[in-house]
Amino acid sequence: MEVTDYELFEVPPRSLLLKVETNDGLVGWGEPVLEGRAQTAAEAVRELMDTYIVGADPYDIELLWQQMYRSGFYRGGAVLMSALSGIDQALWDIKGKALGEPVYELLGGKARERIKLYAHVSGDDLGDAARSRVEEGFSAIKSGPGVDLEHIDRTPAVEEARENVRTMREAVGDDVDLMLDFHGKPSKPMAKRLVGELEEFDPMFYEELLGPEKNDLLPDLAERTNVPLATGERLYGRWEFKTLLESGAVDVIQPDISHAGGITELRKIASMAETYDVALAPHSPLSSVALAASLQVDACTQNAIIQEQIVLNEDVPNYLTDMSVFEHDDQGYVDLPSAPGLGIEVDEDFVREMATEDAWDAPVVRRKDGSISEW
Repeated sequence: MEVTDYELFEVPPRSLLLKVETNDGLVGWGEPVLEGRAQTAAEAVRELMDTYIVGADPYDIELLWQQMYRSGFYRGGAVLMSALSGIDQALWDIKGKALGEPVYELLGGKARERIKLYAHVSGDDLGDAARSRVEEGFSAIKSGPGVDLEHIDRTPAVEEARENVRTMREAVGDDVDLMLDFHGKPSKPMAKRLVGELEEFDPMFYEELLGPEKNDLLPDLAERTNVPLATGERLYGRWEFKTLLESGAVDVIQPDISHAGGITELRKIASMAETYDVALAPHSPLSSVALAASLQVDACTQNAIIQEQIVLNEDVPNYLTDMSVFEHDDQGYVDLPSAPGLGIEVDEDFVREMATEDAWDAPVVRRKDGSISEW
């Protein structure tokens, strides 16, 4: 078997889908997106596909991964790793379909029967939004603190964050897991305040209290709170996670299967984390393709604890012919996929209908003085 052709589709809300074809008629799908820079990632995909993948045997996934990663000399980083990630997903999809098995069976078989999904909460009324997600059958939700902070802010801003988190906790009660995602927005002094001020609301974890370039400051924050710290969505490959894990500061890592190296690398990162007693909660605010790929790793990974998703939101387009693969029970648990490959069937006609070259641009957020803030 050999790879013969490929196509790329940028689709809303912020995805780039890759279709890879073989001479046997098999098709694999992956999601090599870099949100807000989809066309930049697309050009990197074309270079890698044309140079290394077209004409190659799609069964040779590890060899091709190493070839894409090492042969260019300059390696890693957001663009190249995102491109590599989606290609890797598509190759695993092809191999699973060819062998008639879900990808997780090719990675050693299942470590569980089901995995818990969580839902995002946003909007003007965080309490009502949180309650609605629980009523939809989720027992775990995630939201930000709902306030933009200055580099050094005053008590009223911190109190606003406390009130927002209190509103969500009171709306859903004590039995629902509440994760707090800071998107790397707080400065170090504000992060030090927030970890103490919000602890009484019993968060499942604090996510990205600081941006990835400040991960060396996380040990100090970890000493200030009993709440687990989580990060990793903006790290690319196991070598970037190595330093983070060695610091002992994090309890949950969140590699993204479309940025950190695909299925091949995410599995290795998860195994590294297990040796440090660190849990895996893959980042995936993307389409059903990335979610399906993430679930394949969750299925066979002992330290996977929960899975992010946005595809069950009403306002997110459905790019599958059948979304029942993501049906969950009243606690948010979804059964492991049983179909071959990634376990999904992409609705290619709808993908083509929705394709664009300008699906999404990252927002520009400014502080009160006009300077640029994280979003």
